[in-house]
Order: sequence, then structure tokens, then C-alpha cells
Amino acid sequence: MIQRLLLAFALAAFALVSAAPPHALAMSELKRGNTSEPDSLDPHKVTGQWENNLIVDLFVGLMTFDAKGEPIPGAAESYTVSDDGLTYTFTIREGHVWSDGVPVTADDFVYALRRINDPKTAAQYASLTFAVKNAEAVNAGEMAPDAVGARAIDPRTLEITLAYPAPYFLQLLTHYTMYPVPKHIVEAEGKDWSGRPGMVSNGPYTLDEWVPNDHIRLVKNPLFYDAANVALDAVSYFPTTDGEAALKQFRASELDLNNDLPISQLEWLRDNLPDAVRIHPFMLTTYVVFNLRHPPFDDVRVRRALTLAIDRDLLNYAVLKGIQVPAMALVPPGIHAYPGTARIQGAEAEITERRETARALLAEAGFGPDKPLRANILFSNTADNRRIVVALQDMWRKIGVIAEPQGSESRIHYTNLRTGNFDIGWAGWIADYNDARNFLFLAETRSGQMNYAGYSNPAFDALVAEGDRTSDPVARGAILTRAEQMLLDDLPMAPVYFGTSRNLLHMTVRGWVDNVVDIHPTRFLDLKPWTGPEREDTSPDAPPKEVGWWGWFMSFFQ
Repeated sequence: MIQRLLLAFALAAFALVSAAPPHALAMSELKRGNTSEPDSLDPHKVTGQWENNLIVDLFVGLMTFDAKGEPIPGAAESYTVSDDGLTYTFTIREGHVWSDGVPVTADDFVYALRRINDPKTAAQYASLTFAVKNAEAVNAGEMAPDAVGARAIDPRTLEITLAYPAPYFLQLLTHYTMYPVPKHIVEAEGKDWSGRPGMVSNGPYTLDEWVPNDHIRLVKNPLFYDAANVALDAVSYFPTTDGEAALKQFRASELDLNNDLPISQLEWLRDNLPDAVRIHPFMLTTYVVFNLRHPPFDDVRVRRALTLAIDRDLLNYAVLKGIQVPAMALVPPGIHAYPGTARIQGAEAEITERRETARALLAEAGFGPDKPLRANILFSNTADNRRIVVALQDMWRKIGVIAEPQGSESRIHYTNLRTGNFDIGWAGWIADYNDARNFLFLAETRSGQMNYAGYSNPAFDALVAEGDRTSDPVARGAILTRAEQMLLDDLPMAPVYFGTSRNLLHMTVRGWVDNVVDIHPTRFLDLKPWTGPEREDTSPDAPPKEVGWWGWFMSFFQ
């Protein structure tokens, strides 16, 4: 009887499969949890990692990412570099077109570099392009946009001239600030060119639908140069601000993956869903930033007192479950050609000693039991961040400081940081490229809104500029170390821990490779049925394993 029933079910399933339209059978869609709602899908209007995940699917720069998060050729099929390291000449990939079929040309890249640095664009992240000759002067309004050091020699040949040798330049080209935008569309449609279904892009996917605060759906771009190797037909991104709710969605298979996991549930996850937990070293520094435009945070004694009172070991092990690394510096370990010897002075003393020093510093600055320091501390309102900020609040209470937590959604939080609407802020910085300069960038005067603290030290700026002009990697590393130590003495920000990426991944997802930049382009991912209790090899080199419709059907009875 059971055998006949199974056979009847099998025949019914076969009939349904046979009757389904061919396109419906082939349709595969990935559901990705993505932390927050983006502000924009214009590469010149975004700043967050959650936006980067989408932009990487929609666009490719001259260089792009492979499955391991490492730079590979994108829109450029080849390049040459001059002997002095100042001039890069790129050949645009033959046959590379925008999603509307118009060829991608060298002029699109020239146009994009001019546009992002044009003061009228008000691109918050323009300072990341300042390695390009004259980009900074253009952004400051001192030169016309056409002075940017980029020119189209012909439709397929692009020349970019740098202001100084930048050993990280090829990595920088993977960043969205260096991506092209479709000149023919932007000039025709203006600021409304992006964010609507069918927006023109040059990546493996195009925008199909954006339902604000619900989901963004991308569909495969058939005109993409490597479309034949893009397995998934579609990907939907869901804003998952609430980590606990996202975990429930993940467990209900409403998400195939989520780019975060609640630390409070880490032990349960390790016990019950160990194969879903992906924790990996990450080029991330989290820190407390002080607004130097708001007294008394312009007083280094106050900043040092608050910095010394942070018990990083307690925070890591009691709150963060030991998965982070307490940070005594801004630049994380493992950065290329960097000694990593700068340290916060006095931060390695016992916590009781540090508290005594902190109280004395606050007393010198005019604060005490009769006049406590009061401040707000802004944070991105996730469950983990709430626990962190409560711990910081308690640590500062022990030195007589009253800190009032104020949480908001991620994009609002970072808008407040960029516009200086805070006293103390909880922040994190993910490396855009593997070089110490990308972290020191946070404190340069010329970094504008990305310099949340409003810190401006000509001596610090001069050291970073000297590093830019130094080609010897050992000498350059020593110069940048001096700059970092100056920053750690002035403390416009207090590093707290070096981070790890924390992803949740269903066993049906194939092609995922943990990496230090935590970038996983959808073009390298795929979905397939789970065929056993152990996670299969999900590396790109793993041999394919076919599971027919019969195996899929019978898996429900095993």
C-alpha cells in the first residue's frame, strides 16, 4: 500500500513538472538578508556595505571581485602601468555593453570620475577618488570637472593619471566610487536615472523591482559579458535591521542567507545549526567616535578618559562571545606592508588603574560628582549594538559619565554621523582596499563628511601626504605608522575591536567563499538541493553533483 501511494505521488509530481512552462522550471532566485534599506542605487550616492552588496550585482568597474573577494578584470580586459606608477592605460572589454545594449566606452568612465567629483553632485564618498590627479581640486571647486586626470584616447582606451603612486589603485578600482555610470542615460534623465525598474547598469543583474522597506529584486542581465556563467536568474534583497527577526526568517527558509547573525543566539546556532554559521576574519575596525565640534569633546583629556574606561576584554568575552579581537589601534592586523605597531597609550593597563586615570582626567577638564559629564551616544539600532552600548554606558558610569543611548536605523544613524548630529557615536569601518591609508583616511581633513569626528590636524595630514609620495613600502609603512600613532594620541576616535564577518548560510547555497572583505557577488552563487547531513563543498572548484527531480521528490520521504 505504501509503495503504491509513493508511486502515485511520484507520478503526480512528474505530471506537474511536465506541465510547467519551461521558463518556470529554469527560474532560480536567491533571497538575501541585507541589514538595511539603501539610500540609493546610484554608485555616486551610496556609502554603506549594504548598498555595496547591491551595487556589486548591478555594476562592474574596470576591476571587479571574484568569488573570493579578490580583484579580477571587469570592464577592462587589460591594462598597462607607466614606470613611475602614475599613468594607467586600460583597454575596455570588447563587446561590453550597458543593459540597454549601448556600448560601455572609456568616455563613460571619464564622465563618472568627473561627475562624482563635481561639487554639484555632492557625493559623500568622493574623497576616496582623490588619488586621481586633480580630483581633490575639482571636488573643492578649484578646478573645472574636465581637469580630472582621466581621458578617453578612443572608445576602448582609457587613461587615468594619478596624483601620486598608489600601490592599492587596482584594488580601489573594485570600489563603487570608481564605477562607470551610463553617460547617455544620466545626461538624459538627470538625478532620476537610477532606482527605477529597468535602470541601466553594466553588471550581471539589472533592477526589476524596488518595494521600499520590503525588498529589492534584481534579474539576470542577458547582455552581461559573462552571462553564460551566471547561474541564478534573480536575487531579492531584504532589509534585515532586526537580527532576531532575520534569524526567524532564515529558519523558516524565507531567507537563503543573511549577512549578519545575532550574537546573543550564537551558542544556540552553534548547537543547532552549526553548518549555517559562517564566521571569518574581516578587515573591519569598530570604534567610538567623538564629535570634536561639540564641547567638551574638543578636549583631549575628555576623549582619553572615555577611551581608557572601555573594558575591551569584558566587552569581547561577556557581550561579543569572544568572536572579535580587542583593538588597541585603528588599523587592523594583516594589512599589506604595514608594521602595525601603533597603540593607544595606557590602554593595556589594568582596568582599575585606567578608571583612576580617567577620573583624574575628567576632574582636570572640570567634571566630577557635582558636575557629571553628560552626552548622547548614537548607535545603529540592532540587538547586538544595543547590548554593546548598554555595556559602554555602564563602563562610563563607573567614571562618573552619564551617557544616554539613542538608536536609529543604520542609514539614519550614519547620516547623523556624517552631518555631525551627535556627541559620541558607535561606528565601524570596513576596508575599501587592503592598505593602512584607507583607515587613516577617516581622520584626514579633506575626507569631509567621512571624517565623522571633524578632526583636523595639519601634522597628521602632512604625514599621510608624505606616505602618498613614498614608493618604498618599508619607508611608507613607517611614515603611516607615525600618522596612526599621532591619531591614537589625539583620539578623535577610540578603537574598540577588530571584527569578524558573521553570515548565516543555508546548505542549499553553492559557491560561497568566506573572505576578508566579506563580498560575495551573486553571479558566483547558485542554489541546489541539500543532499545530506553535512555541508557539501561550496567552493567554486567543487565538482557539480546532479540531483534529478526523482531524487528531489524522494528526499521528502527519507
